Amino acid sequence: MAQPSRADIPPFEPPNPTPPKGPVLVDLSRPPQASRTRSRFALSSRLLSRALVPALLLGVWQAASHFGIVAPETLPAPTEIGAAFAELIRTGELQSAIPTSLARALVGLALGAATGLLLGLFAGLWRIGEELFDAPLQMLRTIPFIAMIPLFIIWFGIGEQAKIALIYGATIFPVYLNTYAGVRGVDQKLIEAAKVFGLSHRLIAVRVIIPTALPSILVGLRYAAGVSLLALVAAEQINARSGIGYILINANQNQRTDIIIAGIIVYALLGIVIDLIMRVVERLALPWRPSLVLA
Repeated sequence: MAQPSRADIPPFEPPNPTPPKGPVLVDLSRPPQASRTRSRFALSSRLLSRALVPALLLGVWQAASHFGIVAPETLPAPTEIGAAFAELIRTGELQSAIPTSLARALVGLALGAATGLLLGLFAGLWRIGEELFDAPLQMLRTIPFIAMIPLFIIWFGIGEQAKIALIYGATIFPVYLNTYAGVRGVDQKLIEAAKVFGLSHRLIAVRVIIPTALPSILVGLRYAAGVSLLALVAAEQINARSGIGYILINANQNQRTDIIIAGIIVYALLGIVIDLIMRVVERLALPWRPSLVLA
């Protein structure tokens, strides 16, 4: 039998290295450059779209004042209001007024929200609570809090107690209504499943009902935060000696329309800041809830 020659033997080729076993780790800590660029572009587009309408309104307002369509005594130009802001900052009135007004609003909001939360949980979890508190609170809810100002002056005088009491009374009902509705809106099947697993009534309330009602409770807190500023505007008309309301009263006596509008804008900016804070609280407390927005 003939032996194969050396030329007939194919050359030796080393085998391909075997791929590493296990998952391949990919560094996803940093998004790709294109993704970051798209995110920045989307954020810039949202900011521009939000600022478009206010910018147009300011432009129309300034043009109407410039061409004499609106009298400056009735509605000063935005530039004059900006000058009024600068005057308030230069004299230090604005820096001292904002903390005072915020303290009143936050104290009244904290007391009212705590009361509304407790009453809402009590009326929502127990039938006796609903029978005791729901009907009286529903009747009191229909009374405008501004109509209570003369009565609060009689009860608490014209000091800080009347102002805080007015804010307190105005912020109870949004938290109460949303807490009560959230507790009563819990799916009965969840409660039945918790009973099957042997949870006590206390654990069902703490682990099932309150977490499920939390989105509604936070909506009530957010609404109450806005109501606290509305009540603050009315409360600071009660013989105010400090705060933004005091600035508005002095400006009204001196016929300074520009300062009056500047004070109103400060109230609006405080409302925006408080609403943003409440949005952050909602996202931190409800990280599992998706935000569905139609394109």
